[in-house]
Amino acid sequence: MSARGRRLKATIAALWVALGAAVAAPAATAAPGDPSVPSADSAIVVDARDGAVMFGKAPGERRSIASTTKLMTALLTLEEARPNEVFTAPRYDALPAESKINLREGERMRVSDLFEALLLESANDAAVTLAEGISGSRTAFVAAMNARALKLGLRDTRYANPIGLDDPDNYSTARDLARLARVLMQMPRFARTVNMAEATLETGSHRRVVDNRNDLVGRYEFVDGIKTGHTLSAGYLLVGAAHASNGGRVITVVMGEPGESSRDAETIDLMRWGLGRFRQVRALVAGRVLTRVPVKHSDEAAPLRARTPLTITARKGQKVDRRIAAPTELEGPLPAGRRVGWVTVVRGDQVVRKVPLVTARAVPGPGALARVFDVIGLPLLLLLLLGAVVAALLVAQRLRGRLRLVRER
Repeated sequence: MSARGRRLKATIAALWVALGAAVAAPAATAAPGDPSVPSADSAIVVDARDGAVMFGKAPGERRSIASTTKLMTALLTLEEARPNEVFTAPRYDALPAESKINLREGERMRVSDLFEALLLESANDAAVTLAEGISGSRTAFVAAMNARALKLGLRDTRYANPIGLDDPDNYSTARDLARLARVLMQMPRFARTVNMAEATLETGSHRRVVDNRNDLVGRYEFVDGIKTGHTLSAGYLLVGAAHASNGGRVITVVMGEPGESSRDAETIDLMRWGLGRFRQVRALVAGRVLTRVPVKHSDEAAPLRARTPLTITARKGQKVDRRIAAPTELEGPLPAGRRVGWVTVVRGDQVVRKVPLVTARAVPGPGALARVFDVIGLPLLLLLLLGAVVAALLVAQRLRGRLRLVRER
């Protein structure tokens, strides 16, 4: 299909998505409750920061995954090939309906261009070229795909080819696809690529322009990617990523959709629902006293605060804690702002930030008596005090004796 034809197709799809979103998609501030995804066989929404499952519809059911298979092909490419490497295209007899960039056998193309063709155009010939260039053969590459899936803990995922052609041994689940997508989105080169509306491939026998088959990327500012897929067995799939201005990030997956319009509309529905579940929390407020610590040789306690304020993003209902590590006692003099401990901000089970705990105001030093006490110790101090009392009594007794002598005279 030409670029012009794809743009026309994208415009028509956009109208369907806009209509579906207007009817069904909740606003970002929608009340809590599960989203509606009636057309998808499986679906999931995951917090992209910590992997927590926010919503699921049959998320653990194994299903055909079509071209979302290429997510693992992309991961191995990132890990095993250099962007400037040049691979030679093997012979690949594609069916007319397959997505491809029409690489000729023997044509040489840079890995970076093959990578963009793989993820944007979903080109099967690019996938095969990467697979054989990295592992020497498709069989060896598939073995590497399955080994990597096992290492990532994708227990319900199996690959039979690097492309996504229908095969009983090529399957995954919404949960596993979300886990894989979360790993990939932490890689800048991948995240940058899947967020492109189009790309120009400069190497090969001629210059090529490829469009992103995930039309949502070009139409919605908050959509960050990731990958579509479709076969007769799998139906329509979309692994998506989105962000909100408050720092919320989600990964979404829909599987087994009956068409592109329902696939896109339900993906937008899930994204908006998921992003609407985030809020900003003032975990550390500027100047607020967090704890007080006794001061040596003083009846006062020194107030302590965080050195810097901190606002974090958390899901609604997610617990945010402060863990304070401070000394049991302080000894002055100390200036205001001196670090004396730490305050750790924890969101759920995840440590978000560790901030210095400082004195809120100057801590005075000990008085003269306290300094003497520190130098000579308590027993000797008591002995000296007792001696001073005895001396005072003797002086008083002598004075009284002299006064009697004066009166007698």
